[in-house]
Amino acid sequence: MPDPADLPSPLPSWHPASLAARLPALRRRARLTAETRAFFTARGYCEVETPALVPAPGMEVHLAAFRSEFRPMLGEGSFPLWLRTSPELAIKRLLVAGAGPVFEIARVWRNGEVSARHSPEFTMLEWYRPGAGLEGLMEETEAYLRAVLPPRVAHAGVETDLTLPFERLSLAEAFRRHCNGLDILATLGPDGEGDAAALQAAARAAGLSPRPGEGWEDLFFRLLLERIEPHLGRGRATFLTHWPAPQAALARRDPADPRAALRFELFVAGLELANAFDELTDAAEQAERFARDVAERQRLYGEGWPVDQDFLDALAQGMPPTAGIALGFDRLAMLAAGAESITATLWLGRWPY
Repeated sequence: MPDPADLPSPLPSWHPASLAARLPALRRRARLTAETRAFFTARGYCEVETPALVPAPGMEVHLAAFRSEFRPMLGEGSFPLWLRTSPELAIKRLLVAGAGPVFEIARVWRNGEVSARHSPEFTMLEWYRPGAGLEGLMEETEAYLRAVLPPRVAHAGVETDLTLPFERLSLAEAFRRHCNGLDILATLGPDGEGDAAALQAAARAAGLSPRPGEGWEDLFFRLLLERIEPHLGRGRATFLTHWPAPQAALARRDPADPRAALRFELFVAGLELANAFDELTDAAEQAERFARDVAERQRLYGEGWPVDQDFLDALAQGMPPTAGIALGFDRLAMLAAGAESITATLWLGRWPY
């Protein structure tokens, strides 16, 4: 059957021909959902459901969110709410309360992201295991993918053999390998933050060309996108591990080298599929990071939302050492069904409907 993206664009998602084109992928998605629940339940996880409307949708600087507002039917006191960009902060509150290990198949929203690989409304699979570290989480992620996907998967002409051991590649090694020996960790300043001048100088020394005025983060991500990601998840799956500390997000730093964060991303068939942390449990350090994130979002975009203080209060109560991961379920469904676009895995197809 044709990919729904190849059907005439005016054809609505509810048209019988449009649904018929998507139905094989949608049935495969339904099986994938059932297999996912079976996998985690068998491993002692409890499925949870957390709120979709929240006071703070997530703290990542570059994620745009959908704003709403609560208006009481009686009286005054309306206040803004946001559609979550991830269930992470809510699930971690449950970990503080002692609910783990847990997983959620969560509907999430990120404003502005539309492509063959992105939908503003999508499904995220997240799971968290107290007591696990990054290595244990990688082992479990390998087991999960082998349990729910065929042995070989492909996307846009890139194939991955999931029977092969997954590659474990640090960011430092990836930059050395694909950026002519560039030492990315050496471009961090004494405070652990990125030094734009140092990275620009290192890039020039490696025969690369920084752009005028390009900041550390902009140049880091451009090199990652242009020079490194095209080599990941090809032939075998890749865990890209130990990110530079400025990209720590909610991960704790590596005790062996505080310039790096205990974080990995997973690439399969050339697709970025998941992002995982050995979770930061220090409330004071997390508060400092959140404050910087709020200020940076305001500087870059002139808008945003305040720090999620209730999450910090929960973290101060005490969250057990935990490893957690967020996996793009629609992209996983694409791989399971052999679909070329997210459209094929959505019951109502194109966005907006």
